[in-house]
Parts: sequence; structure tokens; C-alpha cells
Amino acid sequence: MPAASGIQYRLAHTGRAGEVRATVTELAAGLRELTVGGRTLVEAFGEEVVAPMGCGMVLVPWPNRVRGARWTLDGAPQQLDVTEAATGNASHGLLRNTGYRADEVTAASVTLAASVFPQHGYPFRLDTSVRYSLVDDGVTVTHEVVNRSNRPAPVAVGAHPYLALGGVPSEELTLTVAADTWFETDAQRIPVAEHPVDGTPNDLRSGADVGGLSLDVGLGALTAGTDGRFHHRLTSPVGDVVELWADESFRYVQVYTPSNFPKAGGPGVAVAIEPMTAPADALNSGTGLRWLEPEERWTLSWGIRLDLA
Repeated sequence: MPAASGIQYRLAHTGRAGEVRATVTELAAGLRELTVGGRTLVEAFGEEVVAPMGCGMVLVPWPNRVRGARWTLDGAPQQLDVTEAATGNASHGLLRNTGYRADEVTAASVTLAASVFPQHGYPFRLDTSVRYSLVDDGVTVTHEVVNRSNRPAPVAVGAHPYLALGGVPSEELTLTVAADTWFETDAQRIPVAEHPVDGTPNDLRSGADVGGLSLDVGLGALTAGTDGRFHHRLTSPVGDVVELWADESFRYVQVYTPSNFPKAGGPGVAVAIEPMTAPADALNSGTGLRWLEPEERWTLSWGIRLDLA
């Protein structure tokens, strides 16, 4: 029987820390598996299921939520399809249920492409692609968005990986995110204010034990490293690190720590670290939103890597 997530692109590369392997899905261009030297770096899920809790999906042309699935374009109300029934919002873009086509496949990389066509509440045509390329310590993910409309189009990009670290229970890991602000949200999970993280459970700058966290929070005012990238980390008790890095376009991150993620041994704690170019409801607030001119091309990257103690 065909996999629920479509074609499975199985990649392999021999690196310094051993064999690097990944599985990328046709559906939503999702990252279903990633290992380095046999160590698991993301929460995996089976071929027979659709990605649980958005696991591994690409989020275009917006990540997170749009309040009430409504926004305004040049004074005209726009009504998106409601995709989050509990809140009435539009969630995680327009490609999460789309099958991508393969533009290029090698032993260690795959480039998948999909178009956003004009539709309810989003009257724009975009051509998008995502390239997964294995490197010695993990994977580099490169997105490209081209506006094929005859007018500027509002765009934001995100991804939804759940990080893991070689079988260490998630609640035993330490989460570090260099973010100075957090977004307060209302009952619809839409930002209503941005606050300093100082003195709150959302202050992850010095590291926090995952076992003591219960988060579903957007973070901003990220501090870049000396390489100009943003670095978000999970660290094991012995000092091993799985890191999600992102280039300067990804100035926001959503951190989600559900306790009921479906794992092989039953529901458990997981840690989603979602790089985003804009926070929730950017189509309404304009925060972080990028307006692409006709035929303008936007290229941006993030990745996951293993650093052993």
C-alpha cells in the first residue's frame, strides 16, 4: 500500500560522524527521519500515518495562524479557508496537504517543488521549492519562493521539525533559545502583545530543563551568533547537542513542547523548534511579512546538526 505521505525520498551521505540518513516525504515536503551516526535528530513517524502535529512540514506562504482566517488586502476583506476548527483560524499556510514534485534527486539531496495557486483569500501565484541536502553533521534546508503574480505578494516561510537527540528522553534535555521577547496570545492563540522574556518561563537564553516546560509560544528579538545565524539547541546530560540553525531571514521561532506526541512507546514529550520568518497572524499585523515583487526570488536556509561532546 502506498505511504500516507506519498513518495519517500531516502537520502544517505557518509560524514565525519558516520552515516547521515534522512527521509523526506512527497506530502508537504516533510522531513520524516534524520539520523547522524545512528543517532536520531528528529522525532520520526511511520509511513502509514500523516505527519502528527504538523511534524516536519514546510509552512508556506505563512507559518502559524491567521486570525479567523481573515485579513485585508488593499482595503478588501480576504477570507481564507478555515483549517483549525477549534479556533476558526487558517493554520500553517496553503501547502501542508499538497504533494510536491521532485525537481532533482541525488543520493544525498532532493529538491521538491510546489506552486501556490490563487484561491480563497490568497489571490496570488507563487512557485516554491525546498532542497534538503545532507552534510557531514546533519542536513541543510534551502527554501525558494518566486512571485509569479502581476503584483506584490505577501509571503512568510516556516518549518515544523520536532528535534530529538539519540534516544535521550526529551524531558531530560536542556533547551536553549537566544530570544529576548515572547508573544502573549489570546484564546484564538493569536498575538496580542510582545513582552521581554525576563523573569518568565519563556526565558530560554540560559537553558531550561524540557521536563519542567509546557510551552506553545512564539519568540522574537533573537540574538544571532558570530556567524550571523540564529542557533537553537537541545543538550543532553552528557553534553551532546542537536542544533537548529537558521539564517537571518528566520527572525522568529515557535517553541512547542507537547506531552502527548505519538511515539513508538506511546504518547510522550516532544520539542518542536519552528523557524519562522514572521510570527503568527503576520497577514494582519504585517510583522515580519515580506512583500515579493513580481518575479522576485527569495532564497533562505536553515538546518539541523549534531555536535558531540
